[in-house]
Amino acid sequence: MKIIVMGAGIIGVSTAWHLAQRGHEVTVVERQSGAAMETSFANAAQISVSYCEPWANPEAPAKLLKWMFRNDAPLLFRPRLDWRQWRWGLQFLSHCTDAAFRRNVEQIVALGAYSHGALKDIVQGTSITYNRLERGIAHYYTDQKSFDAAAQAAALMRGFGVDRRVVSCSELFEIEPAYRSFADHIVGGTYTASDESGDARVFTQELAQRCEAAGVQFIYEHDIVRLEKTGGEISAVQLRQRSTGELLARRADAFVVACGSWSAPLLRTAGVDLSIYPGKGYSATFKLLKPELAPYVSTIDDEVKCAISRLGDTLRVAGTIEVAGYGLSLDTPLARARCQMLADRIEKVLPGVCDTRNEAQGGQPNFWAGLRPATPTNIPCIGKTPVGKLWVNAGHGTLGWTHGAGSGKAIAELIDGQRPELGFGFLGV
Repeated sequence: MKIIVMGAGIIGVSTAWHLAQRGHEVTVVERQSGAAMETSFANAAQISVSYCEPWANPEAPAKLLKWMFRNDAPLLFRPRLDWRQWRWGLQFLSHCTDAAFRRNVEQIVALGAYSHGALKDIVQGTSITYNRLERGIAHYYTDQKSFDAAAQAAALMRGFGVDRRVVSCSELFEIEPAYRSFADHIVGGTYTASDESGDARVFTQELAQRCEAAGVQFIYEHDIVRLEKTGGEISAVQLRQRSTGELLARRADAFVVACGSWSAPLLRTAGVDLSIYPGKGYSATFKLLKPELAPYVSTIDDEVKCAISRLGDTLRVAGTIEVAGYGLSLDTPLARARCQMLADRIEKVLPGVCDTRNEAQGGQPNFWAGLRPATPTNIPCIGKTPVGKLWVNAGHGTLGWTHGAGSGKAIAELIDGQRPELGFGFLGV
């Protein structure tokens, strides 16, 4: 079949790869000048099958209220005059129960494990290198109440087949000695040896090159204007060339929307309304000053909800989410308080290890933000829409890198009329 994939992030490129491997004629459309230039550009770098708890949990409503007036809050809901934001928020609140949390975790873990296997298969078959570290992921806690609750989270993950174990401070520092300098603040942690880390942007761009070598056509610097529907199915996708404004229509046998946060407004042009809403996530990439003191094990700091991952001679620190709508686009200035929080935290946890100075101090911090396409449950939308020929692969939130390879493989299987072997609620199946 001739298939058009819209979006060249980790989700879209993985989709194109698996479709091409199955013999389909694939075209990828992307508004940027290359692959992985938006949400996949500078994420937390973690393949975190075991650290995938949904944002919606029984404690979330109280935390959201407490954080609402903090510009550096881990999860900040900024109310807008946008009924879709409020619909998303109400759906989010409806999943803040123990039963819903457990159901959602089960699906997210199932997709994560499936995707991790798919990623390993791609790496083995292509020899792509992307600053990969197979050292596991640790999670440290700075207050006893959170650490006590971590035992329940770890037990839940083990119940779903993921070996996340609780570790004492001494065990944690044996796993990753770099955090000994912060030992007075840490009360304990958890650790999953099977998780890993690596650069999503590098991987996606390398995979895009392998796709091109396999015959996939990439059309860059073209905006996707709308989906054209005729007689209950998609007949074409209308594109606009960014440099000239020229409009053109591309036809195919199937169309896959994998445009991250912009998937929802695009799908609405065909009458499909999915509850996917953007959350603006931040990251900072710091040059290492003392590589010998920097961690190799990717880590989550529970207090500020940020991830810390080593990428070669740099350290990536990522976290915080603003649910504030499409107005906070990538072209808007970065929130100074959120950027500074990441720099201050890494200086406190790993003092002197990175160059965290701001520009006024002579430093060159590399701050970045991307819009995370989130569903209220954090379960992505993968599968067939009610409109003929139209498929969707979007809504992965902060787990696009973790779920990317498997989401691409799964939708390729679905398009070929097969049922992927995992316990997941695919659309239209």
